[in-house]
Amino acid sequence: MVAASIEDETAHGNTAAAALERATNHLLSLQHEQGWWQGELETNVTMDAEDLLLRQFLDIADPKTTAAAGRWIRSQQRADGTWANFYGGPGELSTTVEAYVALRLAGDEPDAPHMRRAAAWIRDRGGVEATRVFTRIWLALSGQWSWDELPVIPPELIYLPSWFPLNIYDWGCWARQTIVALAVVQSFRPAKMLPFGIDELKTGVTPPANNDDAWSKAFNALDKALHLYRPVKSGRVMAAVRRAALRRCAEWIIARQEKDGCWGGIQPPWVYSLMALNLLGYDLEHPVLARGIAGLERFTITEEGPEGTVRRLEACQSPVWDTVLTMIALADAGLPSDHPALVRSARWVLDEEIRGPGDWQVRRPHTDPGGWAFEFDNDNYPDTDDTAEVLLALRRVKIDSRPAVERGLRWLTGMQSRDGGWGAFDADNTRALVNKLPFCDFGAVIDPPSADVTAHIVEAFAAEGLATSEACRRGVIWLLKNQEPDGSWYGRWGANYVYGTGAAVPALIAAGVQKSKPCIRGAVAWLQAHQNDDGGWGEDLRSYDDPALAGQGESTASQTAWALLALLAAGENTSDAARRGVQWLVDTQDERGTWAEPQFTGTGFPGDFYINYHMYRLAFPVSALGRYLMESR
Repeated sequence: MVAASIEDETAHGNTAAAALERATNHLLSLQHEQGWWQGELETNVTMDAEDLLLRQFLDIADPKTTAAAGRWIRSQQRADGTWANFYGGPGELSTTVEAYVALRLAGDEPDAPHMRRAAAWIRDRGGVEATRVFTRIWLALSGQWSWDELPVIPPELIYLPSWFPLNIYDWGCWARQTIVALAVVQSFRPAKMLPFGIDELKTGVTPPANNDDAWSKAFNALDKALHLYRPVKSGRVMAAVRRAALRRCAEWIIARQEKDGCWGGIQPPWVYSLMALNLLGYDLEHPVLARGIAGLERFTITEEGPEGTVRRLEACQSPVWDTVLTMIALADAGLPSDHPALVRSARWVLDEEIRGPGDWQVRRPHTDPGGWAFEFDNDNYPDTDDTAEVLLALRRVKIDSRPAVERGLRWLTGMQSRDGGWGAFDADNTRALVNKLPFCDFGAVIDPPSADVTAHIVEAFAAEGLATSEACRRGVIWLLKNQEPDGSWYGRWGANYVYGTGAAVPALIAAGVQKSKPCIRGAVAWLQAHQNDDGGWGEDLRSYDDPALAGQGESTASQTAWALLALLAAGENTSDAARRGVQWLVDTQDERGTWAEPQFTGTGFPGDFYINYHMYRLAFPVSALGRYLMESR
């Protein structure tokens, strides 16, 4: 029996090593000649629908682009006529409405069977009247909805000082840029009529306003008053104030355009900024607008499909994030620190360091710059999560990175929030009052500390020998205070409790928390209890809406790897749970050395917007397999 057991373990280790070698070789084959890795950042068809509506608004639509986008949107429709926000998810009303309107632009007639199914489903769910505010803004821009029936965003918000409630810096960076641009757009109340109507999507029933608490009632009353405020018609003083506010907004927007033409490296502020500046008189040939429109092509993926060329847009791009996660994975797989692929990627990463100013300085004016962003070009918004992973990656490579690492550590220390945790882009971005505003009905709009980000930063400090530093100790305390009663941690930027737990456990162990402590044993027990019968782990994104679904879902490569990374850090490398998890990765690897993962395991806005990072299915399993084999030696 002992001999058979040894033989079984040897065979298991050999198959795991073979799987790791295949995956490592595949990862190496994907490296760009400049040193970076980048996988597709897949979201949902609202990106493509809104791109067509933007082009219609700016008069830059062309039949070829419209047809290619239409084919993509059409290919993503499900049998019930709907479109979802994530793979396997339920039909989503606003997404389905936007996709329907985009297909009408692409020439699909309302009496076509697939359009009739979509329209019937939309009406059954309350029609366009029940869609989110941002969808109805697009309909208003297209002449299909009244601006009078939308919440007002006054551009005078730009005047509020940063200490005053509801100033623009109370929003998370992604929402801040969107709100400033939308305030300009709403001031003009533009309507570029579509060549068709959408009465077939309307029910005539307006859902009641949210009056759940005193703040909601107060803001709804204020919104009614703002609808009566017409500066141009209210005398010279009010008109002058509005014009000055619009000029201030324009200056603020232009100052935040990135060198590749984008705003924030993400779709929402980008498209609204283009429209805002155009409405303010900037023509399409102006360098700011020309650069912004041209930059969209960098985010465009064009492929050949069964029906012809398809075109889709990424909501964002993640080359820095993908690169450093891959560097860590390859080092875990056993590549030497002087391997050419690692050295080349480290040089590229060092060149991406951001040494200039950004909005983060509003809350931390005395902190020197020294961070990294998610994207190729997003110098206004470095983030703490990327910076932490950069530091963890650089230390695995034989290259002189010490000055940059020290700057990064100082910047992360300065970006710690008062409660000891870290948000992603700003410090102390926690004023939840903005959530009560009538136009904040979609997505997270603030950036409070989260377990996954805090864990990554704690792990980075510990790796640099700073586990006993005040910043790291405060981060550890924050993590311990924010552990869920069942032993897991909530995952803000990844799905969900598996992600949070997979980040927190390795960080706490690295920072010196003993593996026998209740916080670690509780996390291990939670992971073991949520392992699927097939040996893997998975968590459906609906756990953000229903915590009863925490840790439940079809097994995926990325989520299985996250669970394994936590178990291995906790000393569970010889456990049945770890062995079965590794075997699941071995058994499900494809012939190329990667894993199929149509599921979305990344999170943009919990409950609203999700991401399928195409590199997750490869980088995290390589790390898990590499660490497992290292622990087994």
